[in-house]
Amino acid sequence: MKPDAEPERPPLVYVQGVGMIKTFADVLEEVKDFQVHPGDLLISTYPKSGTTWVSQVIDLIYKEGNVEKCSNEPIYQRVPFLEFAVEGVPKGIDLLRKAPRPCLIKTHLPVQLLPKSFWETDCKMIYVARNAKDVAVSYYYFYQMAKVHPDPGTWDEFLEKFMAGDISFGSWYDHVKGWWDKRNEHKMLYLFYEDLKENPQREIRKVMEFLERPPDDRLVEKIAHHTSFKEMQKNQMANYTSIPATIMDHSISPFMRKGITGDWKNKFTVAQNERFDADYKRQMEGTTLHFRTEI
Repeated sequence: MKPDAEPERPPLVYVQGVGMIKTFADVLEEVKDFQVHPGDLLISTYPKSGTTWVSQVIDLIYKEGNVEKCSNEPIYQRVPFLEFAVEGVPKGIDLLRKAPRPCLIKTHLPVQLLPKSFWETDCKMIYVARNAKDVAVSYYYFYQMAKVHPDPGTWDEFLEKFMAGDISFGSWYDHVKGWWDKRNEHKMLYLFYEDLKENPQREIRKVMEFLERPPDDRLVEKIAHHTSFKEMQKNQMANYTSIPATIMDHSISPFMRKGITGDWKNKFTVAQNERFDADYKRQMEGTTLHFRTEI
């Protein structure tokens, strides 16, 4: 390797058949024994599904709309990422061990890899799902800029990997269906990214009611404003620009790229779309879970 060449990107490792970033997989033994508290709140998503957006919404709800309190630390410290482990940034599990309770917890883990304590403890969970086509496009650009991932290859190559589930955190299809099937067994609110885009205030009210917080009109309006894509894109405590460029290179693609529904139309060819639709129908057969690909 030439001295000025990019360091090689690590391959995925597989945990129970689920592709994982190697450093994330290495901490799963520690994560497995994590003890959640009943008052904690878990925010779960498949990557690129509105995790940071909803985390910021919920943090503002908890802090009663106090924007200054949400500006003291970056989002990954205010809402620690359970399985996160990358050199140069605090591990999620370490932040959570020190966090005052109750706390907010982020995860991208599929249901089968989530620590047992979450299922055994009466804590609330919020899951956010986004349509597969927009996730695939957003994830492709994220793979490029977040160097802990393997090289995504061409868009066509990445799309094949996405359909096969051979990417970080595994199959989108298994992930969204796995959490959907658990929604009635636990205190879980299952949200859709497209609903949030369509009517943020309505969905913020839904979250507040789930959290048993009175949905005051002015507070809802304030939270909707401060968590709009435009506001979050310029918020250094929410846009991940404080992460070292060796980990996330925003010059390749910003962490907050577009934040829209329907961007897949700018990326998918007609042939790719037809192939994707046929595969989607096969993989989602039998589920009551349905998505909108435009609003």
